[in-house]
Amino acid sequence: MRKILHELNYLKAADFWQAFLMLLSLLPTLIYKIYLKIRKKKVWLVCEDKNEACDNGFCFFTYLCREHPELDCRYAISYKSPSLEKVRSVGRTVKYGSIMHWILYFSCEYNISSQKAGKPGAAVCYALEVFGIIKSRFIFLQHGITLNRGEWLFYENTKMRLFICGAKPEYEYIKKEFGYPDGHVAYLGFTRFDDYHTAPPAKRNRVLLMPSWREWIASKNEYSNKYEDTSDFTKTEYYQKYQELISSPRLAEILQKYDLELYFYPHRNMQKYISLFHTDCERVHIADSKSYSIRELLISSAVMITDYSSVALDFAYMQKPVLYYQFDEARFREAQYAEGYFSYRGAGLGSVTTTLEETLDSLDAVYARGLSPTPEFLAAHKEFFEIYDKNNCERTYTLLKNGLKGV
Repeated sequence: MRKILHELNYLKAADFWQAFLMLLSLLPTLIYKIYLKIRKKKVWLVCEDKNEACDNGFCFFTYLCREHPELDCRYAISYKSPSLEKVRSVGRTVKYGSIMHWILYFSCEYNISSQKAGKPGAAVCYALEVFGIIKSRFIFLQHGITLNRGEWLFYENTKMRLFICGAKPEYEYIKKEFGYPDGHVAYLGFTRFDDYHTAPPAKRNRVLLMPSWREWIASKNEYSNKYEDTSDFTKTEYYQKYQELISSPRLAEILQKYDLELYFYPHRNMQKYISLFHTDCERVHIADSKSYSIRELLISSAVMITDYSSVALDFAYMQKPVLYYQFDEARFREAQYAEGYFSYRGAGLGSVTTTLEETLDSLDAVYARGLSPTPEFLAAHKEFFEIYDKNNCERTYTLLKNGLKGV
């Protein structure tokens, strides 16, 4: 009851609308299930965020449509999304949050998503699944490798049928600590990793600055001003540190010295503040999510500067250098994610700095010594990514096709 009352605090008008659509879908769902049974058909439902088609979900959907056209597979996406036509060119779609989305949600063999909330109505589906009203068929492809102890991903808070991992230590940690029953966690590798093995070489002169988000800033709730004053975004430490970095005269000198271009792409939950950032350096580009593709930036960039973002592990997977600029580690650990199994300093997959000068020193040093991975990095890479091939989609498909047998 305490959990229910807590969740009620976050309900919005859209959640009540989705509850209404869910009720309208019940009779058509019954008819559709009878149709599927008579035709001996099964449907797989795939999605990401309602506006997106650039992550593990879309990569897996593309694989399914290309390699297994006999499978009835649908991709749920907003019909206002700029990615709609891209998805339609690959396979069949359903309007995100529509009655048909609800019908497919109730009727599908698997609901597959890179987002925990990848369902027609996240709040309603949360209640249906977590409180045992329906049996979950949710396959979690993940958005990024789980590094921290996020209780919101514990089995008691998700009831996911399958939690797919992208790294060996991650798999061992989640299986041990997150409370999932046997057969509910699998190390298969991320479906998007397949593309990294056939991607064109990175542009040596491109640096990607891609920090994570800050929940206490981006989410307006009872915790918003607990850790710092968030009433004015430009007064937050997050804004001031990254504004200082992109407008740093020394950064401009380094970019000029090595003929580099830097792309500043904040986390999607911080993109709403992007217009407040500015710089006079022509080599620094402030990248908004409407104009730039995360996938293209990850593949094309040679060096990444981030803070705590799990996207750094995609970069490390491609055996490219990562710099972690962690100016607010204590606050981040208290306010957002408690530390898990992953040690940014000890994993051997990137260097950690806490000040602007240290970060710029590290960037200078990376280019001064060349971009080739060190033997120490390659050894850490081999241990962290025990599976390193372009068969991640195939492994995921095979496991699902076999009814999750063998997990």
